[in-house]
Amino acid sequence: MIRFESDYAEGAHIQILNRLLETNEEQTPGYGMDEYCERARGYIRNACDVEDADVHFLVGGTQANTTIISSILRPHQGAVSAITGHIAGHETGAIEATGHKVLTLPSDDGKINAKQVKELFDAHWNDATHEHMVQPGLVYISHPSENGTTYSKSELEELSKVCRECRLPLFMDGARLGYGLASKDNDLSLSDIARLCDVFYIGGTKIGALFGEAVVITNDDLKKDFRYMIKQKGGLLAKGRLLGIQFETLFEDGLYYEISKHAVDLAMMIREAFVEKGFSLRYDSKTNQQFPILQNDVLSEFSKKYSFSYWEKVDDTHSVVRFCTSWATKKEHVEKLIEDIRNI
Repeated sequence: MIRFESDYAEGAHIQILNRLLETNEEQTPGYGMDEYCERARGYIRNACDVEDADVHFLVGGTQANTTIISSILRPHQGAVSAITGHIAGHETGAIEATGHKVLTLPSDDGKINAKQVKELFDAHWNDATHEHMVQPGLVYISHPSENGTTYSKSELEELSKVCRECRLPLFMDGARLGYGLASKDNDLSLSDIARLCDVFYIGGTKIGALFGEAVVITNDDLKKDFRYMIKQKGGLLAKGRLLGIQFETLFEDGLYYEISKHAVDLAMMIREAFVEKGFSLRYDSKTNQQFPILQNDVLSEFSKKYSFSYWEKVDDTHSVVRFCTSWATKKEHVEKLIEDIRNI
């Protein structure tokens, strides 16, 4: 079975495993106060071009989302998100479990825009009984989105401008950030994201690390006591150096960008094969996730050799599925898939 259902099916990049092995018996301080975490923070600050950014290492995406959002919101506030956003549909109510509602906006492509946020904000405050409703307290986006789509620099600038006018912190979920940066359509840099967002995180779990996300806080108002929040949410890893070593390895020589590009290049080969065969794509994704619309009988045949994710029903005979590449996907596996696509 060749697996295309996720980008976290493999373990970790060999360079990370080697570094973990080489440093295994070293003694270091705990809870992220070691030299490896500090060097990793330095590399990330340099990549973001923000010398005073706070950088914290957490284990996973849901933990990062929950810790960040609950640290920002007051008890009566909620997080604004696309209805397709990860926090709205794939985190088992983790945000709601902290006492905060997810305020969803309609979205077909996985993104939200500045106009939608401003309309939601105005609708709340223009209602004479607004104190009876959950107040919008921050805006959550992801890059790439759940549907593999990405924000352009102009879109993010407009969204950032509205968020700052409305005093709504802008939080970017970057679980797949490397794949977004590697997209052929991308015109954003890490420094752009750091400038336009108040907080974001750089995903490692899906991009070469065994586990881990690097949270970057650029808004000074959000920095205070964040380590307390991490600890309270069970995220302050005692053996914090395991996270530092991984992000140091990913960022010291550009490995993060290199392996992200590998995944996207292979996904573009899959995309091209489906398009050449005449199949439609549900979303215009130029990242590592591709969403072809296929006949159900074709999917039945494909499932004998490949694993992939069911996405949604189109009609009685067609479905949208997701083929997902990763930093470790083998080119020969993609070539086999392409051969089978051409033989449909």
